[in-house]
Amino acid sequence: MTMHTRNLGTTGPAVSAVGLGCMGMSALYGDADRAESVATIHAALEAGVTLLDTGDFYAMGHNEMLIGEALRKAPSALREQALTSVKFGALRDPEGNWAGYDGRPAAVKNFASYSLQRLGVDHIDVYRIARLDPDVPIEETVGAISELIEKGYVRHVGLSEVGADTIRRAAAIAPISDLQIEYSLISRGIEQEILPTTRELGIAVTAYGVLSRGLISGHFTRDRQLAASDFRAHSPRFQGENLQHNLNLVEALRKIAEQKGATVAQTAIAWVLSRGEDIVPLIGARTRERLGESLGALDVTLDAADLAAIEEAVPADAAAGDRYPSAQMAHLDSER
Repeated sequence: MTMHTRNLGTTGPAVSAVGLGCMGMSALYGDADRAESVATIHAALEAGVTLLDTGDFYAMGHNEMLIGEALRKAPSALREQALTSVKFGALRDPEGNWAGYDGRPAAVKNFASYSLQRLGVDHIDVYRIARLDPDVPIEETVGAISELIEKGYVRHVGLSEVGADTIRRAAAIAPISDLQIEYSLISRGIEQEILPTTRELGIAVTAYGVLSRGLISGHFTRDRQLAASDFRAHSPRFQGENLQHNLNLVEALRKIAEQKGATVAQTAIAWVLSRGEDIVPLIGARTRERLGESLGALDVTLDAADLAAIEEAVPADAAAGDRYPSAQMAHLDSER
């Protein structure tokens, strides 16, 4: 395995070819083992992964504290190579319910101060609001991040799940390093308007959901029981006939993967890697075993024939069901 680097746009830092999405170590996908999570972060850093992605609302700060612990326990050389990407702005109540988003400048600075403390760092490398606050112009939110950059608390401005118009408005205020957004074989909506816009403006994409929350990992089965707290128990793509349809797509992809001597997960990640040097997949591994499998995608080369076969097996818009429940889809600026 060779870990190459990619740039987060024309203004962002150089990062590893893939990043580690740490959310599942704390929330939304069932129980996770803290010691194994820390060991997985260390294994990722040792393998050359530099980008660690989190959100201050993942289990109400638990995920940031977990990363902070992993960084404190890591050798100094590995700790120094780690780059933190933090989402903020999502509001939650003590029961874990979602209560909207807050992009006001005062809130931006408040969120940042807590994240710095929980992570145990003196700066955040990429800072972004998790979803557009419909009541606060993006210009004000980005302006507040820019002020944090001027004071040394943040290095780069990122965006998350916003549409082309919002991207342009934000980029007119400050240099934008990257847009974090869902992108996978079965979530290709960005290809129509958003990806051309980021490329025009020199903005990278950090792609989350590259395995569609495990749906196209090759490990998810129809009879798997999900806890009520697991996001997938409520996700349209994991329900009834939708699930069966989507797992049929996985089996079609498995045939291609086996011909390549790769796993389904490796093939799906390799496909995202093939889409351009400006796209950095976020691997959502929660264990060292799954991390090792995912990193194996770096050794999978897809030629034109492979890509054509994948396109035939899993065409764009082939998935059944939206990527979020309807209430959440309605709040996605990227879907408007």
